[in-house]
Amino acid sequence: MSSSGSIHAAQPEPGRLAYQVPAMMRALVLDGIGFEHLAIKSVPVPEVGPSQLLARVEAAGICTSLIKLIEQGPEHKLMYGWDPAQFPLILGDEGALTIVKVGHKLQNAYSLGQRFVIQPAVDHAPVNHRERYRKQASGVNKVAVGYTLAGHLAEYILVTEEVLESGCLLPIPDTSVPFAHAAMSEPISCALSAQEHHVHLWQENPLAARQAQIGLKPQGVTVVVGAGAMGRMHVDLAFSYRPSAIVVADFAEDRLALVQKLFGARAVKLGIQLRTVSAGAEPLDAVIGEMTGWRGADDVIIAVGSKKAIESAQSLVGRGAVLNLFGGLKKGEDMVGLDAGIVHYKEINVTGSSGGSPRDVAQVLALIGSRSIDAGAHITRVGDLDHAAEFLEMVKAQKIDGKAVVYPHRRTQTILEVPSWSAQDEIAYLQGGRA
Repeated sequence: MSSSGSIHAAQPEPGRLAYQVPAMMRALVLDGIGFEHLAIKSVPVPEVGPSQLLARVEAAGICTSLIKLIEQGPEHKLMYGWDPAQFPLILGDEGALTIVKVGHKLQNAYSLGQRFVIQPAVDHAPVNHRERYRKQASGVNKVAVGYTLAGHLAEYILVTEEVLESGCLLPIPDTSVPFAHAAMSEPISCALSAQEHHVHLWQENPLAARQAQIGLKPQGVTVVVGAGAMGRMHVDLAFSYRPSAIVVADFAEDRLALVQKLFGARAVKLGIQLRTVSAGAEPLDAVIGEMTGWRGADDVIIAVGSKKAIESAQSLVGRGAVLNLFGGLKKGEDMVGLDAGIVHYKEINVTGSSGGSPRDVAQVLALIGSRSIDAGAHITRVGDLDHAAEFLEMVKAQKIDGKAVVYPHRRTQTILEVPSWSAQDEIAYLQGGRA
């Protein structure tokens, strides 16, 4: 590890020790509040400070959370008063990158050609541009990439002191991992973090001390409410805990069919029952009751932002279960009814989480590298940087079921709609195929 706390990848590939970096680049810029202030612009490539890095963005994901930023501007909780109308932002909190310039103070710690991802939630006070924050950034101890720190929806990204000093720059451990898959490590890490917030207490015998087990209950019954992109990531990760059954509920039949298509064969191979339930056709509580002998589920994850889903899912939990409120609710609509009786008499835990940590991203990268999960299964749209704003509009209108990825240096007018995205797909695409 370097003095900054970041882990470093292998040496750069032979023949890639120098990069021609242009003076200007394309970037998705927000210069006000609202989608009308969002556009691809030509902006200068950032100058590299002595303790900074410049990286080429190889692939970038489109994150739903950016919609709140676009609509709230300086009032967003991670903006702290920074006004994009006065100081425009480069968006994008998901991506994979290659180092192309190294500040002179970091010459012994980083090399050209190293491949990384960034954990965008940076637990660090602002180092640069403190005057742009409310009250000169007084009290601010967390910033974010793609918010007040430059983001991935650009051809190049400046990796600043905040990212390095907080250990948020993480190596892609295997060069065979596709850039698009590495870019998915951040959203998948949110699901991994959420599942590690589950705590089950158990005793070897009635007189033994209680012990705590982190994660989903092995040989238990896991329920995921919501089969959208994040719900499917939860299903993907849930297999590693070896529950006896995973039940996925949604109103959309096509989403449930996709769950079976993506994970059905793995479930059979592992001897795990994978059941999908159409929420509009059969009562989920009756399904869980019949499956568990009316004991209830052991882990229930609400992967949709729905007050009704949170309140109705409380009937699914069994004794000692965990109820995870993963899907966030809109501000002002986040007061929900909680049955204190099930907390008291069933001794359940209610938990939630918001994003992952650098360790979570690193663990997901390891899972991707070992082929334990298939990040490409969650990618359904692929395009050029010029499609980024359109993708965000589609996400807002719920016209994308899955994750969208853009390749900033691949120029095309075509958006690809894909069932999944493999390493071979990426290679062919970057060589000019599938246009």
